[in-house]
Amino acid sequence: MCCWFSASAVAGELRLRWQLDSGGASLLTISVQLGFVAGALVSALLALPDRAPPRRLMCLGAVTAATANLSLLACGTAAPGFAARFVTGAALALVYPPSLKAVSTWFRRGRGEAMGVMVGALTLGSALPHLLKALGGARLDGVIVATSVASLIGGLLAEFVARDGPFPFPRPPFDLRLAGTVLRSRGVRLAYAGYFGHMWELYAMWTWFAAFITDRLRATGVAPEALWSGILTFAVIGIGAPGCWLAGLAADRLGRTRVTAAAMLVSGLCALLIGIPTLPLPGVVILGLVWGFAVIADSAQFSAMVTELAEPATVGTAVTLQLSLGFVLTVGTIWLVPLVRDGLGWQVAFSLLAIGPALGAASMLRLRAAPEAARVAGGLR
Repeated sequence: MCCWFSASAVAGELRLRWQLDSGGASLLTISVQLGFVAGALVSALLALPDRAPPRRLMCLGAVTAATANLSLLACGTAAPGFAARFVTGAALALVYPPSLKAVSTWFRRGRGEAMGVMVGALTLGSALPHLLKALGGARLDGVIVATSVASLIGGLLAEFVARDGPFPFPRPPFDLRLAGTVLRSRGVRLAYAGYFGHMWELYAMWTWFAAFITDRLRATGVAPEALWSGILTFAVIGIGAPGCWLAGLAADRLGRTRVTAAAMLVSGLCALLIGIPTLPLPGVVILGLVWGFAVIADSAQFSAMVTELAEPATVGTAVTLQLSLGFVLTVGTIWLVPLVRDGLGWQVAFSLLAIGPALGAASMLRLRAAPEAARVAGGLR
C-alpha cells in the first residue's frame, strides 16, 4: 500500500517538475482516491471480491500499482502523472478490500483484532514514503523506486506465500443486483454511515499533515525541515498501526460501536485543537501523535461490522462498496483543506474535519441501539 502516498511524500519536487499550484498538488492524492473509487465500484458491481480468490486479486493489484507508480519517473508533465496516479488507485482497489476478506477467512472470533492488524499494515504502508523521504533527503527517484519495489514484493507474497483461511465465504453466482442487496440492510447502512464520517477526516489529515508540520517547523526555526517533516509525518501516521491493533482488541471485548464512537470523538477533538496558532511545537507533536493513533484506530472495525452484518455471500462486495463510497468523500476534504488554509489558516481548515467524526459517532450510537447490532462482535455490539 506504500504507493498510495508515494507522490504526496515528494510533492515539493513534483510541484517544481510539473509546475503545479496548490490545487495541482492536491490532485496528486485526489487522482489516487478517484482511481480507487472507480476500481472499487467496478469490482463491487462485478462482485470480484466474492467471485475471485482474494490473494490473486491482491497480487494483480499490487503488481499493477507498482508499475503505474514507477511510470511517474517517465512523466514529464502533470497530465500523464495524474493518469498514472489514477491507475495506481484503481489497482490498489484490488489490494485493500480483498485483504480484509482474506484475513476474515482465518477468524470467526477475534476478527476485530485480526482486521485491526491488517489495517495497521495498511497504515504503516501509507506512512512509509514519508520515512523514505526523510532518510533519502527528499529525493524523488529513490522514494518512487523503493515504494514500487515494496508494492511488488507485497503482491508476490500474497500470491505465493499466504494461504486462505479455514472459514471461506460462499461464492455467489454473477449478479449485478448484489450491490443493491447489500444496501437494503439497515445495519450495513448504519455501519457505512459511521465509516463515512471517519473517512471525511482520515485522508485529508494524512494528506496535509506533512505540509502543516512543515509550516510549524519553519515558524519555529527547526531545521532541516525535510528531515524532521518526514520523520514526524511518518510517526504521526505510523502510530495508527498499534492504534488499529489495540482498538481491535478492545472492540472484540467491549463492543465495536462503543470503541468506534470513542475513537472518533478523540480524533475530532484533536482536529479542533491542533491548528491553534499559539500551541507550542511540543504540544503540536504530542497532539499529532494522539490524532494519528485515534484517526485510524476505528477503521478496521467498520469493515469488521460490515462482514458481520452483511449476508455471507455478499461480504466481499459489501466491504468493497463501503470503501469505494467512503473514498468519494475523501476527494472533497483533500481538496477543501488547502483552500480553507489559504484563506483562514490551519486551525479552521482542520476544524472542518471534526464534522465527520461527530456524525460518525452519532451513527454508531444509533447502530448500538438497533436490533441488528446483536450480530456485531458476538452480541457485544
